This record gives sequence, C-alpha cells and structure tokens, in this order.
Amino acid sequence: MSSLKLKGVRKAFGTLEVIKGVDLDINAREFVVFVGPSGCGKSTLLRMIAGLESITSGDIEIGGKRVNDADPSKRGIAMVFQSYALYPHMTVRDNMGFALRFAGKPKDEIARQVGEAARILELEPLLDRLPRELSGGQRQRVAIGRAIVRHPEVFLFDEPLSNLDAELRVHMRIELARLHRELKTTMIYVTHDQVEAMTLADKIVVLRGGEVAQVGSPLQLYDDPDNHFVAGFIGSPRMNFLEAEVLDAGNGSFTAQLVNHPGVRLTKTLTGKLPAKGDRITIGVRPEHFGEPGQGIADLSLTVDVAEHLGSTTFIYANTATPEQLIVEREERHAGESDTLVVSIPAETSLVFDSAGKRLR
Repeated sequence: MSSLKLKGVRKAFGTLEVIKGVDLDINAREFVVFVGPSGCGKSTLLRMIAGLESITSGDIEIGGKRVNDADPSKRGIAMVFQSYALYPHMTVRDNMGFALRFAGKPKDEIARQVGEAARILELEPLLDRLPRELSGGQRQRVAIGRAIVRHPEVFLFDEPLSNLDAELRVHMRIELARLHRELKTTMIYVTHDQVEAMTLADKIVVLRGGEVAQVGSPLQLYDDPDNHFVAGFIGSPRMNFLEAEVLDAGNGSFTAQLVNHPGVRLTKTLTGKLPAKGDRITIGVRPEHFGEPGQGIADLSLTVDVAEHLGSTTFIYANTATPEQLIVEREERHAGESDTLVVSIPAETSLVFDSAGKRLR
C-alpha cells in the first residue's frame, strides 16, 4: 500500500485561492480524515489528489511518484462519492465488475475479484439484485465494492455517508473501520462531521479556510488543540469558552477576571509565555471537565436553562440567552430548569487562548 505526500499544494480559481499551501504526509495503511466546516477546501483537496481537479502549484506524490500530471486512472486510486452512482439497469454483480470488464480483464478474474469484494462487504446474497431493490446502506456498500475490486493503492471517500439516516450512518462507520482493518490499505476520508472523524481516523487533518489548522490523532486534537478553532470544532458537545481579562501575570502564572461573570477570578499556571496585564484571553473547558465546587481554580454559579437527559448522562445548558452559552456534563440525573448549579473550573484540563486564538501553554 502506498504513502501519499502533499508539498506546498495550492489551488486558485482566478484570483480566489481556495487551497493555500498544504503540506501533508500520509503514511501507508493510515486512515486519514479531512474534516472542517463547509467551504474549507476538504473536497477540493481530495479531488486534486484524485486528479479530478488540477493544482495551481506544488506537488502530489503517491507511492513516492509525482502524479501532478498523471491521469486519474494511472494514479492507483479509487474514489467513493456521496452519490452511489450505480447503473440502475445492472445487477450488483455487474455494477461491481464493470470497471474490470471495461479494462478487458478475463471473466474468471472478474468473477473472483467481485466474489472476494462481495465476501468482505457481506453482499454475496445480493449479487443478482438491481440497485432499486437495495437499501441505502447496501447501495453504498456496492459503491465501495466497485472500488475494492480495482485493488487501488489509496481509497478516497468524499462524504460517502451523508445520504444515510442516523442509525445507518453509525452502522456504516463500523463497517468502514472493519474494512480498513481487513484491507490494510491507505484511506483518505472527507467529512464535515467531526464525530465521524473521531471514530474512524488514525489521523485527523483539520482544515480551515484552505489551510491546515492542525494534524494529529483524534485524542491529541481533543486533549491538546493548538488553537481556539480546533478546540471548538473537535468534540461533541463543543468546548465551553469563557472570556477573561488578565489582572496580573508573573512567576509562571497569571490571574484573570471572567468578563461575563463579575467577581469571579482565577489563577492559572503556564509553562510557556504568559499573557500580559490587560490582555483579553479565553478559557476553554470541556463539558465533562467541570468539577464540584471548591475543586478547581474558580467556582461558577449557573442557572440551568435546559437539562438534556440521555440516560446515563445529562447535558446541562446554562446562559443560553447569551453568546457565552455553557454546557456541563453530569453522570447523575440533574433536576430541571431554573435550578442553580455550582461548578468549578479545573486547574489542569482548562485551556488558555490569546486574543488571536493561539493556545498558551
């Protein structure tokens, strides 16, 4: 299986630059997910790797070979799109074997490869059905099977689960993870859904405005984000952000006052550069990291607006009428609206960002 390397890859449509110098190394057999908000350039980047979109500058290497000018069919890739794009008049068997027949492969080889792909995807009982006789999940598996029979060096997936309902998406995520383990091939997957990214990826590439915001494993991005954007994008529910003003700083720590919680001050230690007195900063806290009163560096008294009970977990929403809405996760079943909840900001797991969104460590 092949590795993939992007070197200073840029893409412009006239004067509009949509990919702004991406450098990325993808190792052989990795499952890499491109994630980011709509319009960040993730699908454009995938299409450039596939050869469906030309690049303005930079280099793309697959298996150590520069493929900038190579035809898509010569790059050793197979792509699965959001749309199944199955031939409606062909059976599952014929849809999966079409590319091999077009390439002039012998019938016995086509039958063997289609049979092997059908076994992996559990499609053997469906081989003689037409697409209209299949569910959405079964059609997507056929589309994936059509890619598998080509034995590509790299699989490219462009939001393949977007057309499925919520329950089927969960099932197909499990199927894709199992498929990656069985095929042991390099896979690149595009999605706007950070839950899909967290559950599928060996490595996540977070894109923002055509640039790479951060690259890392799912838990690295969750626990140790480099900036405000990644901290807020990765995680469901999202991270809480509290605006603060620095009152004093020195000797490895600073003291700040929360802007929207008058009278609440906190002191936090950092190993690197400290913010200066008068600086505006942001304190980030994951919903599950709020502690019991008196256990952290400051206590917050919150009025519960909504308590979302999910069985073993309750998500408590407070300050929902303000831009600084807070979400607190509790394992016990919390009471309902208008209750007062006192929580503490943790010392170790709270994060600090400067006014430009850069993480202060």
